[in-house]
Amino acid sequence: MKSEHPAPPGDREQTFIEHLVELRARLMRSLLAVLVIVVALSFFANDIYTLMAQPMMKLLPPNSTMIATGVAAPFMAPFKLVAVLGLFIALPYVLYQVWGFVAPGLYESEQRLVLPVLISSTLLFYCGAAFAYFVVFPVIFGFFTSTAPAGVTVMTDINSYLDFILSMFVAFGVVFEIPVATVLLVRAGVIERAKLKEMRPYVIVGCFVIGAFLTPPDVVSQSLLAVPMWLLYETGVWVSGLLPKRDEDSDTPRIHPAG
Repeated sequence: MKSEHPAPPGDREQTFIEHLVELRARLMRSLLAVLVIVVALSFFANDIYTLMAQPMMKLLPPNSTMIATGVAAPFMAPFKLVAVLGLFIALPYVLYQVWGFVAPGLYESEQRLVLPVLISSTLLFYCGAAFAYFVVFPVIFGFFTSTAPAGVTVMTDINSYLDFILSMFVAFGVVFEIPVATVLLVRAGVIERAKLKEMRPYVIVGCFVIGAFLTPPDVVSQSLLAVPMWLLYETGVWVSGLLPKRDEDSDTPRIHPAG
C-alpha cells in the first residue's frame, strides 16, 4: 500500500546518470568559485606575496632582500600564491558542495556527524595556518637567519620561500586536524576513548619527537609545535566523550530503495 504522503524529492532514488550530472554541476560550481576568487586576487598578487613574505623580510640582515633566480619567477611566484590562496578561501564553499552531494545518501546519525566534522575541520585548518604564520614563522626564520655562517648573506629565493611556507601551512593545517581525527576514530569504533587516555604518555613523547623534526633544534621551537599538538589531542579525547553511543543513534536512511 502506497503512503498517502510522498517522500521528499531529496529522498527518492537517483539514477547513476543523475548522480553524474549532479556531481558535474557541483564540481563546476566549485571550480568557478575558485576561479572567481583567483581572478579577483590576481590584481593584488604582488601585495599579497609581500604580506606573506613579511615574517622573513623583517628578520633579514640590513641591506638584504629576497631574490628571484628564475626568469619568470617575479610573475609566477605571486600568481602561484594567489592560486593556492583562492582554493584556500573557497574551501568552505567547496566542502559545502561536497556535503550537498553526499548528504542525501547518509543516515540521519551520519548527517548529524558529517556536517559538524566538515565545519570544524575547515576552521581547524585555518587555525593551523594562522598559527604557523603568526607564531611559528617568526621563530623559525629568526633561527635560520641568526645561524648563517660569517660572510654569508641571507638572500632567500622567492620560489623557495613560497614552497617552504606553503608546505608549512599544509603541515600545520593537517596537525590541527588531530581533534577531528581522534573523534572519528572513536566514533568509528577503531579505538576506545579509554585506550586513548592510556596512550597519553606516548602521545606526549611523540608530539615532542615530531616537533624536533619539524622545527629548529631548540626547546622553544619544539614546544611551539609539541604543546599545541598535545592540547589538540586532549581536545579530541574530551569531545569524543560527549558523543552519544553508536547504538543510541537512529540509523534511518534518507534514501528509500525502490519497491
